[in-house]
Amino acid sequence: MYLSSAKERCVVLGLYIVENNATVRATATRFGISKSTVHKDVTQTLKNTNRSLYLDVKSVLEKNKVERHLRGGEATKQKYKKNNYTLQSAIK
Repeated sequence: MYLSSAKERCVVLGLYIVENNATVRATATRFGISKSTVHKDVTQTLKNTNRSLYLDVKSVLEKNKVERHLRGGEATKQKYKKNNYTLQSAIK
């Protein structure tokens, strides 16, 4: 998806994050741009473009930051659960 200006792009990215409760990584993947670009757009450019949307995005990003260790722990748990199951199947 190509957007003509950084201001337009930051609003689209901000709306996507708020509507989908998305992470920076998920947003970057969805739009095919780097995580750095997404983060800069929604934390710096959006602040000067659309203040109310910026505050909404900021709260989602703060929530994601608080929850990130839980997501990482769950991903690791699932990884080992899958590997353990595969190992037990191979032994039998």
